[in-house]
Amino acid sequence: MKQDVFVNCPFDADYDPLFEAILFCVFDCGFRPRCALEAVDSAAIRVEKILDLIGECRFGLHDISRTEPNAAGLPRFNMPLELGMFLSARRFGPKKQREKVALILDVDPYRYQQFLSDLAGQDIAAHGGDPRRAVTVVRNWLRAQDTSRPVPGGKKIWERFELFQRDRGPLLDDLQIQPDEVSYADRVHLIEYWLEFVSGDGPSPTDEADEAKDS
Repeated sequence: MKQDVFVNCPFDADYDPLFEAILFCVFDCGFRPRCALEAVDSAAIRVEKILDLIGECRFGLHDISRTEPNAAGLPRFNMPLELGMFLSARRFGPKKQREKVALILDVDPYRYQQFLSDLAGQDIAAHGGDPRRAVTVVRNWLRAQDTSRPVPGGKKIWERFELFQRDRGPLLDDLQIQPDEVSYADRVHLIEYWLEFVSGDGPSPTDEADEAKDS
């Protein structure tokens, strides 16, 4: 539970650039992202899966920025609901659950007052819909949670994320996975695998593969 981060955000194509950047940032800061996409169990009720994940995570990253209506003209309420579950676990749970810490994200820091006014008094961090800005916000929050070891700055993490994005295609080719076949488990594996090959400004996996071909 100590280093697990519950990631509560939209899971759609429009949000995907932010989602992947946030996942990479969480891993690069030495934490482990967890989200509803990892809970594949048809025998379990979805809300129970989410509650189990919340119970296992000390940290919660909640993006409530998705307020646009869907094709049916209705907004999505999943993110506020899961934020409420997380806050309730912190308020009413046993001692271990009361140690929970949350980061709430939106496009700007005051917009939530128009659609979720009960959050008044909470510190809302703004990413402006920009993945690079989101990386800095998430990095600074995670850095404040664990000061026992150094963590790269937001600019450095973003540079590493761009290198990862460059190498993503070749890595998928090596794994014989098409870009439209990438599952959440595949995505997590790709990030973890890539980070194992990187230390500071060290070579990327594709750099090492190219060097091996030339030798």
